[in-house]
Amino acid sequence: MTRTPRRKAYGVKSAPYAFLVPATLLFLLFFALPIGYAVYLSFRRTEVKGLGLGKDAREEIWAGVANYTDALSDSELLDGALRILGYGAIVVPVMLGLALLFALLLDTDGLRARGFSRLAIFLPYAIPGVIAALMWGFLYLPDVSPFLYLLDAAGLPQPDLLDGGPLYLSLANIAVWGGTGFNMIVIYTSLRAIPAEVFEAARIDGCSQLQIALRIKIPMVAPSLILTFFFSIIATLQVFSEPTTLKPLTNSLSTTWSPLMKVYQDAFVNNDIHAAAAQAVIIALATLALSFGFLKAANSRTKQGDSR
Repeated sequence: MTRTPRRKAYGVKSAPYAFLVPATLLFLLFFALPIGYAVYLSFRRTEVKGLGLGKDAREEIWAGVANYTDALSDSELLDGALRILGYGAIVVPVMLGLALLFALLLDTDGLRARGFSRLAIFLPYAIPGVIAALMWGFLYLPDVSPFLYLLDAAGLPQPDLLDGGPLYLSLANIAVWGGTGFNMIVIYTSLRAIPAEVFEAARIDGCSQLQIALRIKIPMVAPSLILTFFFSIIATLQVFSEPTTLKPLTNSLSTTWSPLMKVYQDAFVNNDIHAAAAQAVIIALATLALSFGFLKAANSRTKQGDSR
């Protein structure tokens, strides 16, 4: 028996959905399901009966929004959020500024060793964050840092890079060193997609390299700058590995220095998984709100520019 044309057409139309099934299953199992379980845990709490001994001494009950109210009034979580804002105020503009500068320099005509320079700038991004934090942490320690040794040999003061204000700069330096290369590649790829005729017309009009960069290249890679800024915001709000890795090297870093460190402390040290789940949901919602607000503001500004 041969298939009818109707059955063949149905098979062709349903083929795209069949290809989506594996990705949909992975999304549900490893993304949607854990998020749903975290939300479920955030509305629960553990009630201890008596001395807390015995099989039925602990019972999980409904807590409503109590975990959320406790999290929003938790001074450690709020202090961690403020520290992250200060950290992000250093990381994001410096990292994106350097990424844009390197991308513009690599896109300059007549540049030598372009491939090597591009690889050298991107290479720190390939190093895991924990290894990068360990490497920089030893460079910050006065007893083993060659830079501080040279300062001491020259009779200059040795700054404590793991305490007070310099601690923010030390943590920001790790993030900038590791993330600049990725953002540079995104911006540089966007620059290479600009038609060469645009630059030729600008040169004919007498524009210098600096004028071309400021008036043509930067406005035309604005979508890439928005994208990298969006990724940088998310990465900043989720900082965890760098302060956690540097914590054994200094007493200035608490176990709740960042919001995610507070979540980890409550979940795996204090054994309060329900409070940690509520804090994680709040962090996720804050990240979503900031990201969505930034994208909406960027889109509205783009539309205003197009209407002009």
